[in-house]
Amino acid sequence: MNGFLLWSGGFGLVLLAEGLLARYEVLTYGAGWRAPTTELPEDVPLARGAALDRPPAAYLVYLDGIGKRRARDTRDGGQLVEALLAGAPELRVLGQVQPYSPLAEPLADRPVWARLRRHAGLLLFLHNVMQTFVAADHRYRPLYNRAIGAQIAARLQGAGYRRGTGIPVVLLGYSGGAQVATGAVGELHTRLRAPLLLITLGGFHNGTGDLTHVRHLYRLTSASDRIERTGTWIFPQRWPLVRGSAWNRARRAGKVTVRRLDPATHVGPRSYISPTALLPDGRSHLDRTAATVIALVRAAAPGFSCNPPHRTGRP
Repeated sequence: MNGFLLWSGGFGLVLLAEGLLARYEVLTYGAGWRAPTTELPEDVPLARGAALDRPPAAYLVYLDGIGKRRARDTRDGGQLVEALLAGAPELRVLGQVQPYSPLAEPLADRPVWARLRRHAGLLLFLHNVMQTFVAADHRYRPLYNRAIGAQIAARLQGAGYRRGTGIPVVLLGYSGGAQVATGAVGELHTRLRAPLLLITLGGFHNGTGDLTHVRHLYRLTSASDRIERTGTWIFPQRWPLVRGSAWNRARRAGKVTVRRLDPATHVGPRSYISPTALLPDGRSHLDRTAATVIALVRAAAPGFSCNPPHRTGRP
């Protein structure tokens, strides 16, 4: 019992420290004490896919889950990006955005965190979890959304996007990346005036993101995804009874379409982006997820119609 109390107390102190650190970064950004990082490591390209010498069919920004801690893609996220590039070479894909850092600083590249990674790697995941909740907190949400929206806009412009061209921008948010994607819409619209398509993959978000300037949002989900389902339970703005929330207004406006990817799970060997879990037709979960995303983007890219394809499931 004493050992359990000691462990619980220590974990509580870690949570408290993480909560304070997560708020510190967004407040530092808001106060203007530090400017967001603009440089990328030499081995990280501005974008991948369609060549920079001519406009792509669409720009796709991949916002990874809580495993994101470097400018490079995570192992699972990297597999999804590779599959998208292989299946849709006409896209220009950006995966280096730091969704859990208002200052655009990769967590694992910071000296203190680099040491912690070798001894307590779980803390890096915990840090990003806390950042997700800071992004959802009404006290910090406007600052966080502005910071990440500005970071995404800057990365897109660095990869060749020009305001007013009308080329679609797709935000693909996996897990907590959905909170960042839905929150960044307003700032992206202000800076780029780009047609915006949102795709959430097992999206964990609180439903407060203003989707007024989004052409459509596709929610890729599964009945076996407990983490995504938890988000629909713990955030009242996702409840159907809260009709005035941004999420429910978007649903009533016909802007939200559900696509089922059963029996995929949120993480693990049967996750949405597992290359080993197979479907009855022989495809892997990764292949199906990539094909679904590509089909949605291609359907939207030619004219970026406001009328979505046939709706399946319930939002």
